Amino acid sequence: MNIMIYQNLRYAATLLCAGAVLTNYQAFAQTPGTVAQMDDSPSYAALADLALDAPIVAQVRIKRAINVPAERAPNLAAGYARLYLEADIVKLIRGRGGLNESIRYLADVPLDARGRTPKYKKRDFLIFANSAPGRPGEVQLLGSDAQLAWTPEIDLRTRMLLREIVSPSAPPQITGVREALHVPGNLEGEGETQIFLRTADNAPAAISVLRRPGLRPQWAVSLSEIVDEAASAPQRETLLWYRLACFLPPVLPRESLLSDNARANDLAQADYRFVKEQLGPCTR
Repeated sequence: MNIMIYQNLRYAATLLCAGAVLTNYQAFAQTPGTVAQMDDSPSYAALADLALDAPIVAQVRIKRAINVPAERAPNLAAGYARLYLEADIVKLIRGRGGLNESIRYLADVPLDARGRTPKYKKRDFLIFANSAPGRPGEVQLLGSDAQLAWTPEIDLRTRMLLREIVSPSAPPQITGVREALHVPGNLEGEGETQIFLRTADNAPAAISVLRRPGLRPQWAVSLSEIVDEAASAPQRETLLWYRLACFLPPVLPRESLLSDNARANDLAQADYRFVKEQLGPCTR
């Protein structure tokens, strides 16, 4: 067969495959046109959002990237191109049910400063994805930050986070505050606030804040039925920190305050604000 004819037929077959992926993408994606490549290293919270939700986490190497025609890319944001990508699996970090050695998916990627699509062939990425129902070898990225430029640093951060998530001692998902009570001490300025948290699986979780005159407040998190005297505040960029910083309400709900006087309730709110300040913002 003439080489030129063979190459044209091969390219046409690739476009047909891309069209099938596009049809599948439009049928199953929750928000068409919102998958994108991100080169900047994500925050811990953004990475945790992805790692907790993704059935598939893999390092991939792009072997083919084809621009999807504009007329077949609805809801594409200005300054972006939609790509049909074929990639080889370099390392499968998480894969429920396994994964083919090669996969196909769509991604909306930012154009460069000249308005052109950057080169993706032979580049490595870390993807967070779902399998495409009924389409072996196809995956769907979770969202706009679900394809990250692979680096050893982002690979290590992801693996450490996934180990935390599957650990038997992983902290529960925090869903709110159940009760809060401040008990004053014998001395002026002395007291303790206990904040009992709601969790998705009803596992125990509580925050304690201890104040003593002339000393900086001390706070800790306990994940047992009995408040652990050895409990401490969580380190930043850990799963427990993420559960608290990203999912606790901004202030104590009024209905959670159990003290029968306004001053004790005000002190409970003040101690809760102190905890929120110590946790810092949940940056995504």
